[in-house]
Parts: sequence; C-alpha cells; structure tokens
Amino acid sequence: MDAMVTSDDTPPRPPEGPSRTRVLLVDDEALMRAGLRLMIDGAEGIEVVGEASDGQEGLAQARDLQPDVILMDVRMPRMNGIEAVRALREQGSTARVVMLTAFDTDEFLLDALRAGAVSFLLKDTPPEQVVAAVLDAAHDRARFSPEVLARLVRLASAGPGAGDGGAHADDASGRPAPAPPGITEREWQVGRLVARGMTNQEICEELYLSLATVKTHLGRLFDKLQVTNRVQLAIRVLELEG
Repeated sequence: MDAMVTSDDTPPRPPEGPSRTRVLLVDDEALMRAGLRLMIDGAEGIEVVGEASDGQEGLAQARDLQPDVILMDVRMPRMNGIEAVRALREQGSTARVVMLTAFDTDEFLLDALRAGAVSFLLKDTPPEQVVAAVLDAAHDRARFSPEVLARLVRLASAGPGAGDGGAHADDASGRPAPAPPGITEREWQVGRLVARGMTNQEICEELYLSLATVKTHLGRLFDKLQVTNRVQLAIRVLELEG
C-alpha cells in the first residue's frame, strides 16, 4: 500500500513521559474490534481503554472513559459513525475521531469530516500505519491513504455549486478566483495550495514564505473559516471556489 498522507511534514510522535494515548474502539463487528486491539494495544504510547459496538454505546463509553482518540466505524446500527461524531462534539468531547471506512462509503466522507472527524483509514490499513494514525490524531494531525484523499478531493469538487476546476477554479479571464470577504489574498493563496494537496514545506517553496509564516496563515484560515483541521480547510476552500 502507498505511504499515508499526513497533515504536515513531521513523523508521528508517541506521548512523552509516562502518559499514554487512550483509545476507544467503536465498531459493530467484534472481529474487527479484536483485530484493532491486537494491532495497537501495547504499541508504543497507546492503550486501548474500551470498546463499543455502535455509536450510542460509543458515546456512553467516551463520556465515562474520556479517551484521547476514538477509532470509529462509519456504518453501524442504531447510530452510525457520522451521527456519533456530531453527538460527541455536542456533548463537549475533545476526543479525536479516526473514521474506519471502505470505498463503498464514499457518500459519507465529506459529512464525517464536516462533523469533526480528524482522519480516515481504510479497513485494510497495515498495523504500523494504524498506530501512526492514532498517534497523529492525538496531536490533531490528519492522516489519510492517498486513495482516500484523492476521493475526498473528487467528492468535494463534484459537490453542489463546485466549479469544474476544483481547487484550480479560476474566473472567466483565467485569473485565480478572488479571496472571499474577510480573507487576505495571501491567506487565500495558502488555502488554495492546501486544497491542491501541498504540504507546508511545499507551500513555503511555492510562495517563498517561511514555515512560521505559512503556519500563521493557516491558523488564521482555521479561525476565519471555522474549521479544525487541514482536510476540513481544503473542503471549505473547494466549496468557496465553486
């Protein structure tokens, strides 16, 4: 499988010192939960603290166990993963949610990210990449397989009101679409490059900016567009360009 795509250019980091990343597993298939536990429990810096078989049970477990990261299936009975992510945010949970998905759940991807999921993993992701995704999520960093990221971009570009050019959408004169009200031209340039899949370092080289400046622009975009991670930002930029 291809290398995973992360939200910045640094490797996953286990927690420093004695603290560990507490993980809750939410999947209606007992075999899948057992497999995930086998993959990550006891890995460097990770502890599985509980399991749940659907979204409603996951909400109760999250409230009681206060996990740092939740590995959540998309399709489950009673309450699916997207509904559970929304409910988690409504109840004030700070847990980072990594969604588990297969290619037949494309229609749910954008909704889940808008609801607040941090990352998506395919269910056949190798164990070492699952571990890395959990550690990244604990630091609010997204991680996707290239296949999933490509599908997300296509879905966003094809959504209602999206232009044919997606992240490259220009006006009739061929010039880049202007920045929306309240966003500077430089911030908008950075946002468009994020939507094209560029890393922070690549944006630095493209715009001749320092890494600190790029991160400052990203932080302001997150606040102004009311998004919480890089993928949500990319989706929002694509929507605004439509």
